[in-house]
This record gives sequence, C-alpha cells and structure tokens, in this order.
Amino acid sequence: MNDSLAILEAVLFAAGDPLSLTEIADILESDEGETLSLLNELENKLKEINSGITLQNVAGGYQLLTRAEFFYAVKKLAQVKEKKLSTPTMETLSIIAFKQPITKQEIENIRGVRIERSLAKLLEINLIEEKGRKEILGHPILYGTTDVFLRTFGLKSLEDLPNLPNIEEVSAGAEEEASKILNLDSNDIIESENSKNEFKE
Repeated sequence: MNDSLAILEAVLFAAGDPLSLTEIADILESDEGETLSLLNELENKLKEINSGITLQNVAGGYQLLTRAEFFYAVKKLAQVKEKKLSTPTMETLSIIAFKQPITKQEIENIRGVRIERSLAKLLEINLIEEKGRKEILGHPILYGTTDVFLRTFGLKSLEDLPNLPNIEEVSAGAEEEASKILNLDSNDIIESENSKNEFKE
C-alpha cells in the first residue's frame, strides 16, 4: 500500500471507534472527496489480500472490524466475554429498535409483561440509552438504541433496519415477530473491551 493508504489504515486502527468522513479528512489534511476515494481503495485492498480485517461504514462513520468468519480465533485471544441475552430481553431490544423512542410502559403494553430486568440488562451493556422524556403526564423516560447497537449488528443507521409490519395491528406474539425480523440470537450479543471486535454474525 502507498503511504496515504498506510496512514489511513493506521489512523482507523488506532481510533477503534468509527470516525466520520470529516474527521478522517481533517486528520489526513485532505478534502472529503479524496478521503472517500482512499477509503474505497483501502476497502478493496483489504479484500484483495484476503485480510483478517475489513473496513465498514457503521454508526455514521468508518471502522476497521474483525471479519466475522475469523472472530472465533480473535475471541480466544482476547478472552472475550459473551453476554447471552434471554429471549425476553432480545424481544425487548427488538421492540425498542423498531419503535424508538419508546417508554417502558409502551413496551410493557406491547409485550404484556413487566420488563425491568430486560431494560436494566440492555442499559448495562450499552445497547440502549435514555433519549429524553415524553411530554405526557409523569414525563416517562424514552428509550432508544445506541451506536453500540448499530456497530454490533453492522448497521450504518436505523434506516438499514428491515421493514416491520405495523406492530399495533399484531396481537399475541408481536415481540416474537420483531425478534425474528431483527434476526437476534443470544449468541449474537458480544461485549468486548475493544469495539473493533463488535460485528454482526
């Protein structure tokens, strides 16, 4: 690789978290058009040499990620700790992803059960966060997904989520349908000290 590509790769590797096009351009002291060309060139170069890492546009920025098919080896090296989510917690995450911003009461109305534990677990591993308060009596907290959620599932933005049938028109099992569409599995939720290892299987 030429010097520009090598510098770009070094910057992305050191950053860990996604960097926006503007941030990368400022670091490289280049305009955004040239920077975008370099990003595309780096992405193609990594594919050509069958590198163990890949360049992806996730959560509104660019990030070097471990290729999913090689993660089993990285997992052993880094001693990554799996956070397996229960089915109720995955269903709660699905509803939040598709209906955000949404209150705890609204989620419970959809699921028909209380969600304190599920909500606490999702907040703990930073897949969701508070998004303000709803302007109704009591001003309940609104919840939505985070950039960690986007990176974990390989999404550029929430617009990349698949279409979901109108959940108000679905009676029993609505949360199960949401979970299936989002293709969640307890083994998909991986927490690592290094965000570069977050990926969508």
